[in-house]
Amino acid sequence: MNEIIRVEDLTKTFPGVLAVDKVSFGLNEGEVLALLGENGAGKSTLIKMIGGVLKSDSGRIVLGGKEYQFHSAYDAMCMGVGVVYQELSIVGSISIAENIFMNRQPVSLLNQIRWKNLYLETDQLLKKFNLEFNPKMLAKNLSIENQQMLEILKAISANPKVLCLDEPTSSLTEKGIKLLFENIYKLKKEGLSFIYITHKLAEVFEIADRVMVMRDGRHIDTKAKKHVTENDLISMMVGREIKDLYGSGSDKHIVENKPFFKVEKFSKKGCFEDINFSLKKGEILGFYGLIGAGRTDLALTIFGYYQCDKGKIFINGKESKIHSPADAINNGISYLTEDRIKLGLYLRSTIKDNVIAPSLKNFRRLIDIIDKKKIDRYAEHLKNEYRILTPSINQKVMNLSGGNQQKCLLSTWLGIKPHVIILDEPTRGIDVGARSEIYEKIRQYSAQGKGVIVISSDLPEIIGLCDRVLVMRQGKITGEVSRKDFSEETIISYAAGIDPNSKRVVKSEQY
Repeated sequence: MNEIIRVEDLTKTFPGVLAVDKVSFGLNEGEVLALLGENGAGKSTLIKMIGGVLKSDSGRIVLGGKEYQFHSAYDAMCMGVGVVYQELSIVGSISIAENIFMNRQPVSLLNQIRWKNLYLETDQLLKKFNLEFNPKMLAKNLSIENQQMLEILKAISANPKVLCLDEPTSSLTEKGIKLLFENIYKLKKEGLSFIYITHKLAEVFEIADRVMVMRDGRHIDTKAKKHVTENDLISMMVGREIKDLYGSGSDKHIVENKPFFKVEKFSKKGCFEDINFSLKKGEILGFYGLIGAGRTDLALTIFGYYQCDKGKIFINGKESKIHSPADAINNGISYLTEDRIKLGLYLRSTIKDNVIAPSLKNFRRLIDIIDKKKIDRYAEHLKNEYRILTPSINQKVMNLSGGNQQKCLLSTWLGIKPHVIILDEPTRGIDVGARSEIYEKIRQYSAQGKGVIVISSDLPEIIGLCDRVLVMRQGKITGEVSRKDFSEETIISYAAGIDPNSKRVVKSEQY
């Protein structure tokens, strides 16, 4: 195989942090190299140097046998290196075509955009990758999944030699993932090479040719996929063996058999209809379903962010009137959002400012005076309790790794000790080490007699962590599965609207 790009001794230091430490590797033509490591291992910093966003302190990048110095992402793109980051850069107010060919539109001699050519080229590109969109459609009208596909298509349209994908499936459904992989296989045959960052080890064994692992900014090892197992990769990433990722969920007992939290006849037009379920103290209840099933809308309505058209919530047999998140918090209900970046955290604020946000009134010494020492003690306790890796509680959250940001968010909401915590995609986009720690905290919290609701699109997570699972489809509950009956086939069947026993389409049932 011909080597398309070689990275030699790349190093990058930020104030007080050696983010990437003399990393070297090569990438062959038509190859997919999976890049793995815990959050904070240096993967994204490495990719930003390769993609021209960051300038390295030392080292060099050799592309096609020639050394290059990239001074911007545009420089890198012109030389054949494209990067698709986790954070979307789509401009919603302009069309799909304008997004794909931004600053590269076909123009006339008078520098006017040739709109007919632009839409024709876009249509040809969309059809090549089996995407059926109108090139004139505004990007904001696409789902998050399709915006993610558009981001990838935008990078491909520049005809790169090397394409770096950072967690490309984080917002994709199973159908979208399948389509992405089909297109990666197609592009590999055309000679395009990929650096593929993911936390989903199953994807590594499906799409990668080789696997490279980083830890603490260093290159640990690179091996052919066929020469490693999942356990090998986990041990390489975290530097220790994780024997039981999800813990002994099957051994955990329910504190009380009688439900203490009930949702009855909950409906919101266009989102979900006639939802009934209950939760026991000490129980971890999972909600599974395909994207669009209505799980997040239901959670946000229980939390008071949305208003239901009808329905009631009961806690310990007493109806609770919840019209806002403040009402929910006062009634002992917390919600951890699936989008920590946009909705969950104050990124430019410190760790201590984030963790006290839902409970600021608890730190008043007098009417208008805040007890700063009490805040510091509380924040320091949560930092240590949740193993948030940072030198100080005064560190801005934006400077934390993804896993530590998620642990900060979890500590914020568990710290107020709610009776019921709703966790929406609690481990999305974080590494296996941080996931293990978060699962441990969830189990510990439920063991205190608290109720935990976990919304997840990660089926192994649902099966490994939960005591019972409710499956939603198109705004309705289509099935309930207890731990003794857990199987991927059963849960997926309900998510598809099929009774796993009779293989017939099922109507909504309530539990």
